[in-house]
Amino acid sequence: PYGNATGVDWPDNWRRFAALSQVGGDIAGGAISGYQPDIVHAHDWQSAMTLAYMRYGKAVGVPSMMTVHNLAFQGQFGAGIFGELGLPAAAMALDGVEYYGGVGFLKAGLQAAWAITTVSPTYAQEIRSPEFGMGLDGLINMRSSDLHGIVNGIDTGIWDPETDKHLVSNYTASTLKARAPNRAAVEDRFNLERDDSPIVCVVSRLTWQKGMDILALVVDGIVATGARLAILGSGDAGLEGALLAAAARHRGRIGVVVGYDEGLSHIMQGGCDAIVIPSRFEPCGLTQLYGLRYGCVPVVARTGGLADTVIDANEAAVSAGVATGFQFAPNNGGALLHAIRRLVDAHASPTVWESLQRQGMKADVSWDKSAEKYVELYRSLLSKRVA
Repeated sequence: PYGNATGVDWPDNWRRFAALSQVGGDIAGGAISGYQPDIVHAHDWQSAMTLAYMRYGKAVGVPSMMTVHNLAFQGQFGAGIFGELGLPAAAMALDGVEYYGGVGFLKAGLQAAWAITTVSPTYAQEIRSPEFGMGLDGLINMRSSDLHGIVNGIDTGIWDPETDKHLVSNYTASTLKARAPNRAAVEDRFNLERDDSPIVCVVSRLTWQKGMDILALVVDGIVATGARLAILGSGDAGLEGALLAAAARHRGRIGVVVGYDEGLSHIMQGGCDAIVIPSRFEPCGLTQLYGLRYGCVPVVARTGGLADTVIDANEAAVSAGVATGFQFAPNNGGALLHAIRRLVDAHASPTVWESLQRQGMKADVSWDKSAEKYVELYRSLLSKRVA
């Protein structure tokens, strides 16, 4: 709904999502006879203006929540659109919808919301800094007492290695050897040599934010550790080309499939030994949660939700039997390569490796606990509702 097949935004996106938001604001204000919502919960810039329409309309007393999934996407438009938004002139102010001389949809939602959430505790702290705040850190710090970080969950019915129909072989934490047919399927699909070395996978958009340029710089070094690499993704043409060139240099050790294949992504989680996620910033991340669920050990940059969901395999965590993966920082090629070396060393010890897999598979990556936190917030907001 945001753009055409080439990824270019529709020129009237502001109008589309302002219309959606205005309808939401009207409904919140009682436009439907006999109905008014208890709470309005907006997600990202596309619905953020709903909260502005509520604030400047008839729903000022209805509690609202704004969830930010990625602060990089803000819905910024020129001041010229303001006259067509149907908002009072007073709304075009610093404490309203005005943002750097234009109109900021996400900014408007953050300003008007009774509570703000983002999708991990660490990201909630990161966006208070200029590095991650994307120009909104000042406002977010001003609203810090209303800011909450709640980790996303995954659909554990769809992502379940015991029942997943995409897998060649189903398995549980107590039958890890049954992953072998999935591993063989990955080797076949990515034309990898068959041996006992770990298969490290990437399932990602091939973009700067996802750190794929960092990965591209160290693929030769990854091969030198003895690991194999299976990459599924699409994105920046230059990165696609660099990774395809690496696969050509290291036939049998690196395989690349450009595009996205849902079934293949499941098989990779069910057959690869580890999944690497070197994101520069990651509000929550889902692929590491799939990895934990499937015994595909995550190797992650220490940022955002990645830091919140993966327990690093340092000596103390391994000894205590609680480690679930590998974190690295700073986010550069050297640190990533060091993490891969740690992975290869751990993989050489079946006892250590199986502990990492089983601990990850025991982790609660469902929505259950997160849903309880949202319900708690909803109840808190309802107690403040204005009649």
